[in-house]
Amino acid sequence: MPIDLVSRTAWGARAPRGSYTALSSTRGVKVHYTGGRVDPAIVDDHAKCVTLVKSIQNSHMDANGWMDIGYTACACPHQKVFVGRGLRHLPAANGAGLNTSHYAVLGLVGNSGLVTPSDGMLRGILDAIDWLRREGGAGREIKGHRDGYSTDCPGGPLYAWVQQGAPRPGGTSTPPTTGGSSGGSSGAPAWPGRLLAYPPLTTGADVRTWQQRMAARGWRIAVDGAYGPASRSVCEAFQAEKKLAADGIVGPATWRAAWEAPIT
Repeated sequence: MPIDLVSRTAWGARAPRGSYTALSSTRGVKVHYTGGRVDPAIVDDHAKCVTLVKSIQNSHMDANGWMDIGYTACACPHQKVFVGRGLRHLPAANGAGLNTSHYAVLGLVGNSGLVTPSDGMLRGILDAIDWLRREGGAGREIKGHRDGYSTDCPGGPLYAWVQQGAPRPGGTSTPPTTGGSSGGSSGAPAWPGRLLAYPPLTTGADVRTWQQRMAARGWRIAVDGAYGPASRSVCEAFQAEKKLAADGIVGPATWRAAWEAPIT
């Protein structure tokens, strides 16, 4: 389907303070998340997505002192793409010295509340990237904000998807995973294809994704991308609670349960 663009007029964007710096081409796109709590209610109410994008623009302009929202575009759970700074305009969100190399596309997830992007949001991000390649001179790279900049952005689940090559989801969208829900979710990201175990120390974005999900479920765990003795202890306790083999290894069943098992 063609991209479902929400124009600046449609979402009620403020006028920029000044003129944009022109951007004729880039190496690609950096993917971002909000870095704060996102209300899971946006999944069922698109008007709340509009409100969130407007609040982000206000924060960037009033708190950061930027001329406009820092992102090129923003994608919401309904596969809609909000025009931010737009085509061939320098973004501000990638970090000093990094904005000329990549456009900036935001997925409306955060570090709590709504933390895992729905299929619709991933499709929206990819629709925005296709649009930027087709009309904005974007190159083929798809990177996370943390690639080349010291930040947790775009969060564990979204970054794991980027590292998997940003595949376009197939089939019907699944409900996004939210922290603090009373039930499970069918929105588990794909198992990364390797066992997370200790010893030896296992590190990587997939470890961070699992740790972030366990933290969202209420477990006390460091989200540092390093699967050591503390992560193994959390895993063993979780497996025992869910009547899985308590071996302290995150395999396919334990990975899936982290998203799909009821939160008790």
